[in-house]
Amino acid sequence: MSELAITVIGPDRPGIVADVAEALAEVGANLTDSTMTRLRGHFAMTLICVGPSGPEAEAALAPVVADGPLVATVRQVGAEASSTPFGEPYLMAVHGADRLGIVSALTRVLAEAGGNVTDLTTRLTGPLYVLLAEVELPPGTAESLADRLSEVAVGLDVEVTLRRADSDLL
Repeated sequence: MSELAITVIGPDRPGIVADVAEALAEVGANLTDSTMTRLRGHFAMTLICVGPSGPEAEAALAPVVADGPLVATVRQVGAEASSTPFGEPYLMAVHGADRLGIVSALTRVLAEAGGNVTDLTTRLTGPLYVLLAEVELPPGTAESLADRLSEVAVGLDVEVTLRRADSDLL
């Protein structure tokens, strides 16, 4: 059994998810993890599947991308090293006027504290920039990290909150 990382990107249209999922199911690919979104009219999907070889998955996706606007990549990946989180789950929310460097500055603060970003979404809605991130933090670092994030946020003219996340019940 192969474990594959697959990406599909291109202009959004109805049916992309169904087309990709059907093509992969036909070659026995079990979708284990996935994320899909639309970004300003562009579709983006990343998924991990188990089953076919890379060439089999590429061949299955060929008809989906044949007309040109979609691009798919298939890459062999190794098994996940550990599914156990290394730290404590937190949510970081940022909002304020859009400006260059918000993501880089705040994620650098997280990285320097040993934090790991596990999911991140940004949106620009008019003049308002919003960033939502799920992060894992080393035990005992949240309070000092929240202070450091607030210091950096002042220089960026944004507001940031960091709060403990409820653990997944799944």
